[in-house]
This record gives sequence, structure tokens and C-alpha cells, in this order.
Amino acid sequence: MIKTKGVVHFTIPVTDPARSRDFYCKWLGLKVLSDNPARGMVFLDSGGDCVILAKVKGPISTAGERDIHHSFLVDHADYEAALAELKAGGVKFLYDEDRRDGTVDGPRAYFEDPDGNVLEIIDLTRYAGAASQD
Repeated sequence: MIKTKGVVHFTIPVTDPARSRDFYCKWLGLKVLSDNPARGMVFLDSGGDCVILAKVKGPISTAGERDIHHSFLVDHADYEAALAELKAGGVKFLYDEDRRDGTVDGPRAYFEDPDGNVLEIIDLTRYAGAASQD
């Protein structure tokens, strides 16, 4: 059996990589690692994890599919300020909740990027997988 050790990167489909790069950098604090306009790709860093924005012809619709999203960890001390900053900047929240006794617990809020990809910021209080790590 293969035993993976983590996730190296994940890719988010976007129609305008430059616009999305600016959104992710401004609102989530991601840092640009490299920009590859010829391939329509932007490589970003989120606290040591790689996020790739990749150009697609049209948005990949997940309308009505609230469980399909990308989640970003925010430090507990920064979570409320992050919510306030997003709200002050006009970012509209789809919903927020404080989930307990699940697989991934903690206060979280959901919103969309410019292409309608659902994003989540979370103040992670518990991850069930942490107990099962070697």
C-alpha cells in the first residue's frame, strides 16, 4: 500500500489568473511563488502549502454544492479580524458556522472567489486525523 505523507498542492480552476492571483493575495494573504502566463498558471504559497491557480475557459460550476470548497487555516488569534476585514472589503459570506465533534472542527466562514469557487477560512480547533498520524 502507498502511504502518502501529505498534500503537495491543490489546483483551483480560474478564468482570469491575474485577477484571481490578486484576489487570493489580497484577501487570503497568499504569496506568489511564480507566475506562468504562457500556461495560464499562478503558483501561490499558503503557509507552506502550494495552491495553483490554473486558467480554464469557463468557471467550473459548483452552484448549490456547498460541500465542494477549498479551506484555508487561519490562526485562532487572527480569525475574528479576518472575518471583519473580509466583510469590510465587501466580500459576501455564503454562511458561517462553528462545527463541533466532527472530522474537522472549529469556527468557519464560506465565501466565493471571482469565479464562484467556494472558499472557507477556519479557526481549526480539532482535526480527527491528527490523532491517527504516525
